[in-house]
Amino acid sequence: MIDKQSPIPIYYQIEELIHKQIENGQLKPGDVLPSEREFADRYQISRMTVRQGINNLVQKKQLVREKGRGTFVAHQNIEQPLTKTTSFSEDMVNRNMVPESKLLSFTRIKADSDVATLLQIASGTEVYSVFRVRLANQIPIATEQAFIPIDIAPHLSETILHSSLYAYFEHKLGYEIDHSEQTIRSVLANKEDAHLLEIAEGDPLLAIRRQAVTSSNRVLELVYTRYRGDRYYFVTRMSR
Repeated sequence: MIDKQSPIPIYYQIEELIHKQIENGQLKPGDVLPSEREFADRYQISRMTVRQGINNLVQKKQLVREKGRGTFVAHQNIEQPLTKTTSFSEDMVNRNMVPESKLLSFTRIKADSDVATLLQIASGTEVYSVFRVRLANQIPIATEQAFIPIDIAPHLSETILHSSLYAYFEHKLGYEIDHSEQTIRSVLANKEDAHLLEIAEGDPLLAIRRQAVTSSNRVLELVYTRYRGDRYYFVTRMSR
């Protein structure tokens, strides 16, 4: 509620009211806010006061304005530091989000020369080919194509692939992931990306190739991930 007798500015009370509704799930990502007039009439305050509170939340990226449509609860962007090797599931849990994997394909194939070179195995060696969509709070964030040597995880199953592979490698199989090597480039979403990630064809994506390497210098997996550019970004600290 708004307390007009409080020393706390009314615009800040409006800001906090909306913020708490977002935090407790009363307002969800994508929900449209009542209009400034509705807020003003409901609490008997000026539209300018309402606008100031809403503008503060827009600046904090909790709300987003769309011309001609209204003001919406923003979807949470995911910031990923480029300083530590973590799994998608770990990243989401650390942000109080619920990770999920939608398995689309799980087969055995013979590694071609490119895959074999990056996995440091002989060309033609049998590997698992795993294709998944990774979700956070039921929102598709990325597609993931992974190649894993079969001798690394001979009992890999569909059940395991619905959760974190890193957790399986480390806690079940006893591998110690020492570091990863990855490249990042920008690409545009193709028709398949658009369908799986619920975006428009041509939207920007971050395409990442990663090799997870053990302490004994064995490559555990090769992964090609395509992240939604509107939901995911990377940060790094650079020294001069």
